[in-house]
Amino acid sequence: MFHLTFALPALYVLARFVGPLPWAPSGKIALAIAVLVASQYHLWSRLSSGSVFSPEFPRVLVLLFNWAFGAIVLLAGMQIALDVTALIARLVRGGGAIPDSVRYTAATAAMLLSAVGVYQATRVPPLKDLEIAIPGLPPQFDGYRLLQLTDLHISRLFPREWTQAVVKQSNALGVDLIVVTGDLIDGSFGARRADVEPLRDLRAKDGVWVIPGNHEYFFGYEEWMLQYTSLGMQALANDHVVLHRDGGSLVLAGVTDLSAPRSFHQAPDLSAALAGAPSDVPIILLDHQPRNAAQASARGVALQLSGHTHGGMIPGLDRLVARANNGFVSGRYQVGGMTLYVNNGTALWPGFALRLGRSSELTRITLRRAPPQDGPPAHAPMSSERSLAPATAG
Repeated sequence: MFHLTFALPALYVLARFVGPLPWAPSGKIALAIAVLVASQYHLWSRLSSGSVFSPEFPRVLVLLFNWAFGAIVLLAGMQIALDVTALIARLVRGGGAIPDSVRYTAATAAMLLSAVGVYQATRVPPLKDLEIAIPGLPPQFDGYRLLQLTDLHISRLFPREWTQAVVKQSNALGVDLIVVTGDLIDGSFGARRADVEPLRDLRAKDGVWVIPGNHEYFFGYEEWMLQYTSLGMQALANDHVVLHRDGGSLVLAGVTDLSAPRSFHQAPDLSAALAGAPSDVPIILLDHQPRNAAQASARGVALQLSGHTHGGMIPGLDRLVARANNGFVSGRYQVGGMTLYVNNGTALWPGFALRLGRSSELTRITLRRAPPQDGPPAHAPMSSERSLAPATAG
């Protein structure tokens, strides 16, 4: 039951910060208990809902746990830095004791930084504007604007009111297309049904398109995908649609998540997603996880939009996240002839809601024409396709 992995930073803090404090034993025991309780946030989450990804207790407690857990992690990192510095000083000149004032400063800094990080993680995200050049983009789509939402993780931490605010800001942007690249929820259908309801009001001329992320498979994939459809979103699970504008065309494709086979669901299949797609039309691919970008590039995809990484959340941790995602963690990458954009996320999972230097984002992408590359797209046309003419905004 005791989550040792999550407790490791706390154990270091207890040994190297709390232990040496010049406090009375009762004060140190009380602080140690508080640190241990906060370090087991994910255990309390599991006890509340059956999942570490869905803490089902009041939002104020979720905020406090994230702040406390974040402060412990940051303080552990600072304490390690202090201990290394003290060790070097001891080896060089024979001293190296850490003054209590330095410890208190480190603890204060950790608590303040954690508070800032939780605020930045849980706010309605700011707008991020990008222009991406697409080789072979039809002139009718030059200036086409799409909004990428991803990793909303609608939950007790990101409840109905937050979702309403995101929808309001999204609609105010007046984009041509909205895509949602997975991880919309954290929680069961019964727990989150009211919180996702505002997504029904998302509006774009060419519709709202969604793919699953790994978290959809944690909480009842079929039920959630049906719910997204009932909210007016159109799913692309190893499928594509052809967008048309004044004689020009653009393929929008989507795949399922890499984690799908673990729950006996359909694995991501780019060949199936592109079956029937015209061979002379640029492809935008929605893939929740960025790690297979090289395969998409080899198939002639022009632009891949992904999420999943939350941008790495904080400096240092982002390097670990990148290693788990083939080096992709945040922002724009050139992968062969394809542009990959890894979105930092509209939100992030409520188990570690901390952002420092890795802002959340509402990502508005404007497509621009670029000089064509040598060679045709690698995907092969087949016999069937879905077509979509621009819809009237409403």
